[in-house]
Amino acid sequence: MPEVSKMKRPDVKVVLLGDMNVGKTSLLHRYMERKFKETVSTVGGAFFLKQWGPYNISIWDTAGREQFHGLGSMYCRGAAAVILTYDVTNWQSLAELEERFLSLTDTANHDCIYALVGNKADLTDSKAQLCHDSDGLVKDRTECNQECEVLSGCPTPPASPTSLPGVMLRKQVINEDAVALYGRILRYKGLEEKNSLPAEKMCFETSAKTGYNVDTLFETLFDLVLPSILRKRQENQKSPTVDLEECRMVGSKKGRSGCC
Repeated sequence: MPEVSKMKRPDVKVVLLGDMNVGKTSLLHRYMERKFKETVSTVGGAFFLKQWGPYNISIWDTAGREQFHGLGSMYCRGAAAVILTYDVTNWQSLAELEERFLSLTDTANHDCIYALVGNKADLTDSKAQLCHDSDGLVKDRTECNQECEVLSGCPTPPASPTSLPGVMLRKQVINEDAVALYGRILRYKGLEEKNSLPAEKMCFETSAKTGYNVDTLFETLFDLVLPSILRKRQENQKSPTVDLEECRMVGSKKGRSGCC
């Protein structure tokens, strides 16, 4: 019987939280698969495993629907970073972060890092309408549109209109609103602003459709969670875990060798 390949063990967990239709899944697909997808609403949760240098980072995408709300605290358990996502054209999506989602992070690590991300910036900012490749270079819009992939049969229509060249929507959430919420998050966590990461570094605006700021978001967080990864590895070296699969194999060999 062929040996079952073992899945890589994550060194650290990053979780995306936010209301439905803010684009959490599309952000993750843009970063991991280098393309934009109009996706169906996430049911429960899903994750990707990202190789970051010698480290393995699990990135969890969670459902924004009210019916799956209770699962959020389970997915946040042990998280080293939480990405609180809202839609820049929808003020209520920002309010929901504080009203519904912030309490779910109580199960995250005590030194968890929080980022506030306003997605769909291409609907309100002309520079975010320019398509960006993996190197941050601007590409032709026609080429970018060819990369977009739409999944048919989507039961949940997008909450915001599609971006059109030269057509801007009213921005309902400005950067100062996000900065203010970040300060309230720190106070909720009992943290002092002077001893925490500055809001200017932890508040982002992105576009999953064009790739604007998406790489910057994830790679900034990965760099910031590096101390958590190193600390976790040191703790595992001091109190190593038992590999049950190896124990099972050793036990089966002993059983066979003892047979007369």
